[in-house]
Amino acid sequence: MSEGGERIVGEPAGGREWALVGAPNARDLGGLVGADGRRVRTGRLIRTPALGRLTDDDLTVLGKLAPACVIDLRDASEIAVAPADRLVGEPRTVHLPVHDPEHPVFTYVSAVLLGHDLTAYAELARQGTPAAMAAIYRWFVTGESARAGFAEAVRLAARPENLPLVYHCSAGKDRTGWLTVILLTALGVDEEAIRAEYLRNNALTESLRAVLLEAMRRRQPELDVEAVLPVLEVRPEYLDAAYDEVRRVHGSVEAYLRDGLGLTDEVIAALRAQLLE
Repeated sequence: MSEGGERIVGEPAGGREWALVGAPNARDLGGLVGADGRRVRTGRLIRTPALGRLTDDDLTVLGKLAPACVIDLRDASEIAVAPADRLVGEPRTVHLPVHDPEHPVFTYVSAVLLGHDLTAYAELARQGTPAAMAAIYRWFVTGESARAGFAEAVRLAARPENLPLVYHCSAGKDRTGWLTVILLTALGVDEEAIRAEYLRNNALTESLRAVLLEAMRRRQPELDVEAVLPVLEVRPEYLDAAYDEVRRVHGSVEAYLRDGLGLTDEVIAALRAQLLE
């Protein structure tokens, strides 16, 4: 901040939000209190949506962060139909697809974000997108590609050569959100603070949701907003579904990290050494 308290372009507000026009829910995890009262380092872990809509000014902001590694949790089919990520410098790019073709909500979210025709998803809408979203979150816990992708992302974050680390999926709220839960849990952040961080997405993307819905109404006057809105938001019940699955399968979040993701004590210790002040 400046001496007068005004925001400096490119400076995370309160160490948290990044002023990226093309990625409104991008934010820094720095400042959250982790193990032993130590705070997460600022400028080390940045969660974002896909980076294909960044403006030139956004690239200037991102350049000040100078990410060493970018993790993309999208499947190749999602990447193929979206604008290519805009990056600065030469960060290492790692694709860790967390995707299940049996869950069409993945491609539904991408179709909504990209303004595609949604008529092919009539059955999904009929069955109920909130229920589909909750099912996806349960799958995050047990799905093979989900466990493999999330675990490898944590291992990458534990290595100094990959920091600062940027990670994203399509909308930057579900897969990115659950990976954030995993990272912050491993860093010792309490569940209440993790939940609050997760739910911040809705306030940050309020204007974007309004624009998307209005554009979709113009193209499809018969649009069922109640079917679309649940995939544009995060909701407490989605996170609850994942936590319930964790406790059903593993008994505790700690056991999930150890047994579900295979994260050893050494990996957790390295992660904390790199990311906690």
